Amino acid sequence: MANKFSVVVSVLVVLLSGCHQQEESKHEEALKLEVTSPLRRDTSITREYVSQIHAIRHIEIRALERGYLQNIYVDEGQKVSEGQPMFKIMPNIYQAELLKSKAEADMVLIEYQNTKALTEKNIVSPNELAVAKAKLDKANAEVNLAETHLSFTNIKAPFPGIMDHLNVRNGSLVDEGDLLTTLSDVSKMWVYFNVPEAEYLDYVESKSGQSPVKVRLKMANGKVFDQDGYVETVEADFDNKTGNIEFRATFPNPNKLLRHGQTGNILMEIPYPNAMLIPQKATFEILDKVYVYVVNKDNKLEQRLVHIDAELPHLYIVKDGLQDGEKILLEGLRRVSNGQQIEVSYQSPEKIVSDLNLHAE
Repeated sequence: MANKFSVVVSVLVVLLSGCHQQEESKHEEALKLEVTSPLRRDTSITREYVSQIHAIRHIEIRALERGYLQNIYVDEGQKVSEGQPMFKIMPNIYQAELLKSKAEADMVLIEYQNTKALTEKNIVSPNELAVAKAKLDKANAEVNLAETHLSFTNIKAPFPGIMDHLNVRNGSLVDEGDLLTTLSDVSKMWVYFNVPEAEYLDYVESKSGQSPVKVRLKMANGKVFDQDGYVETVEADFDNKTGNIEFRATFPNPNKLLRHGQTGNILMEIPYPNAMLIPQKATFEILDKVYVYVVNKDNKLEQRLVHIDAELPHLYIVKDGLQDGEKILLEGLRRVSNGQQIEVSYQSPEKIVSDLNLHAE
């Protein structure tokens, strides 16, 4: 009797288990979830690059002659105009050399004039006149040289700009070539930034015509500079160590806010015409690869690998892996499995994207 009872109980357990599995299967088949389709739309992404800001002209002001620094007419951080006096080196020696050269030139001129008069009377030969003329030319050249040396004692600004700190003080003995200060022309700024090879190729492919590409500059305080810049040059060679290539953008700087040596981030918009967009929440990752569930014509789920080209807020730009019009699962991704059959509640991609934007706001 005990054995028969055990057999009956086992049969009941099997029957109950089968019924439970059938109920679960029916429940799975009855699972109704939201699905949508990829959306096609022209869009763009903003890429950010660390940058270095340089004045369009940044030069060193150095002494051209040796001597004591007699006067400093400017101060650190001062704005100077073109031709404005900046430094004066004691000119006494160079003034004396100029006077000496002029006196010698006057003597040679008298000799030349006398020789010329004698030549006209055929007393001396033309060769002697030519020698006298050569001596006069040499003496005049010495005067010009002395005047040049004297002018070097007056150091003037070669262009409008802003001074850096002073490296010398009044009374300092400076040698030829000593650094006095630096001068920056900040009317325009050159901003350099490095772009990886793949993004450089995207830039070249997306660049339309020959017009320069507009960029923006995010400054160190997080604010965006109020002037737009334009990419004007790209270096010829890639850096083999980093795989990057250097770009240069030019920014107008009317208020002189930017200074030489600052840092910031370049913001460059990359257009994606007719891009395929899907919600990020419709994806899941396995071993750093991105997948979606595609709903086939029988409403069964197919796990599909997709390649992402770029990322937007709440959206992915799909490079490949999906076709237009295909339905993808939008919710309950953790509650389903590959091959499972579901009931679908279709939502248009326009409505889904609109809801995502509303949620983001």
